[in-house]
Amino acid sequence: MGSAAGLWLLKRFLGSEQAQETLLATVVDQQIPERGALVFRHQRFALIREQGSVYGLSLVCTHLGCTLTVTSRELICPCHGSSFDRHGMVTHGPADQPLPQLRLQRQGDNWLVYGS
Repeated sequence: MGSAAGLWLLKRFLGSEQAQETLLATVVDQQIPERGALVFRHQRFALIREQGSVYGLSLVCTHLGCTLTVTSRELICPCHGSSFDRHGMVTHGPADQPLPQLRLQRQGDNWLVYGS
């Protein structure tokens, strides 16, 4: 009995990131514009299509957590002026960490978007 509880605790605290992820949205692939972004402002993420690939980025600024604005060239923090390129890398501080990418899973014509 004690070893089973120990294994449960070990799995609980050292479990994979996937176990902690939540399905944020299911998005039809055609909704994501070519060389553009589909922004989910209330859920604070964007799906971006560039050069044939689709990826998801958190829109939470890594400086103090403000919601970023997405433009055709970059993601900008309206609070303190940080900016990120369209891959989430910092181009101007005060933020010093890149934006987290979200895990996407293709399911037929849809993308399942997962985040923590």
